Amino acid sequence: MNIGIYGGTFNPIHLGHMTAARYAAQVLALDRLYFIPDGIPPHKTLGEGAPTPEDRLEMVRLAAGCLDLPRGEALASDLEQHRAGKSYTVDTLRELHQKFPKDTLWLLMGTDMFLTFHRWRDPERILDYCGLCAFGRSESDTEELFRSQRDYLERTYGARVTTIVLPQLVEISSTQLRALLSEEVPGSEDCRGGKYLAPPVYGYILRHRLYGTAEDLRRLPLVKLRPAALSHLKGSRIPHVLGTEDTAAALARRWGADEEEARRAALLHDCTKRLGREEQLALCRKYHIDLDEYEKKELKLLHAKTGAAVARAEYGLSEAAVSAIRWHTTGKPDMTLLEKILYLADYIEPTRDFCDLRQLRQLAFQDLDRALLLGLTMAVRDLKDKGMALHPDSVRARDYLKGRLA
Repeated sequence: MNIGIYGGTFNPIHLGHMTAARYAAQVLALDRLYFIPDGIPPHKTLGEGAPTPEDRLEMVRLAAGCLDLPRGEALASDLEQHRAGKSYTVDTLRELHQKFPKDTLWLLMGTDMFLTFHRWRDPERILDYCGLCAFGRSESDTEELFRSQRDYLERTYGARVTTIVLPQLVEISSTQLRALLSEEVPGSEDCRGGKYLAPPVYGYILRHRLYGTAEDLRRLPLVKLRPAALSHLKGSRIPHVLGTEDTAAALARRWGADEEEARRAALLHDCTKRLGREEQLALCRKYHIDLDEYEKKELKLLHAKTGAAVARAEYGLSEAAVSAIRWHTTGKPDMTLLEKILYLADYIEPTRDFCDLRQLRQLAFQDLDRALLLGLTMAVRDLKDKGMALHPDSVRARDYLKGRLA
């Protein structure tokens, strides 16, 4: 197995890092890529007010979840943050070599790190553990610049070295990016720093007011609510939420609902989905949410209630949008227009492929109530067939529509 290791302060991790990592993974045919943020950087200080190591790790985790590699997967590692003292690469490579003794390790780095590699702590020992892959991240980082250092390392240490000139450049430094973020105007559509970040990373920065940002989450414009909402998710769920947003907007236009309100509800409908049972129950206590006997037994039912509470308290969504999130999982009798739209959008968005949804997708734009009845009927049948928990609200919602449409 080919394993890539990409370390750094990642303060913050940005699209330049991600573009380089993706291309290196392609060139090296990596089966796995670990991003490893420093615990205590050996040669620089992060400065007063810098994000905590936990914040930097979470931003890296969010970025890794967005990285679509040609093969394998990208992961965030807390290896250096758990180790006491300064984060020297030789110590990290030693641990990884012990963990993966039969695999081929590649250490990824930018131009500056590569050109000074011979001055690192124990470069010879590092090269016993891994090969080097260096990439340029600016127009001046050419093969001619790399050649002499590559030849020196191969001649002196017998190093395995691959150098790459990236075909797509994202010319931004973390220092420049931090300055751009601090200059963004709160409450506006000003995203001058955000455009250099994976959306969930940008959203995490806004939510936690990192790098001098000062957004009021209850007054976010849609262009900033979107990344904030995505920062709550696992990477695998992002396409679903974005698909639900677009589908809800299309249904809102078709049936005369408020399109922006539909988008906001859709973006936050799964904002607590990734939380475990104890975290869900903690939110229930915080927001004084009562659970019925079905919700106490079935974890997946909790996120509709906790997500609605977070959407109201933290993001200031309208009561209509909050109610749509509350009922998007089970449905209920006599649903509002927005509740119907979100329930169906969640069910039929383009990435859903658990059953044949062609008829339901077509009907949703022809007859909303009959589409809702079909969706509820399919959901009830599917849960019964799988022997999964079925909330009575779904049955009541289906039967209400049956009577009304009879």
